[in-house]
Amino acid sequence: MTDLVQTVQPVCRAKTRMSPNGRIVIPAAIRDALNLKVGETLLLEAADGVLRIESFAQRLRQIQDEVIQMVGSERSLADELIAERREEARREQAEPGQQINSVSDSDSLRKAS
Repeated sequence: MTDLVQTVQPVCRAKTRMSPNGRIVIPAAIRDALNLKVGETLLLEAADGVLRIESFAQRLRQIQDEVIQMVGSERSLADELIAERREEARREQAEPGQQINSVSDSDSLRKAS
């Protein structure tokens, strides 16, 4: 049987009110617990009557970690994409007469018609 280890984070709760124009203040204890900085971009998600607020930077790090777990830390998807695009461009250059490659080529086509 596999042992599952789960890190339990302490829960931080607070009460706040919404202003007439829809603004809420995130209490300092919550901001500190989430390490939120002034001016930071936040993501809001509402589901099943619950509002979830999280840092955009934290969500991005979480997604990056998940991608690394799926593809491995040694593999660069960006490098693979760049290599694929370069190969595609090389093939297009090798196909004669398929693409207009410069302004002078398009001028030649207009004069011929």
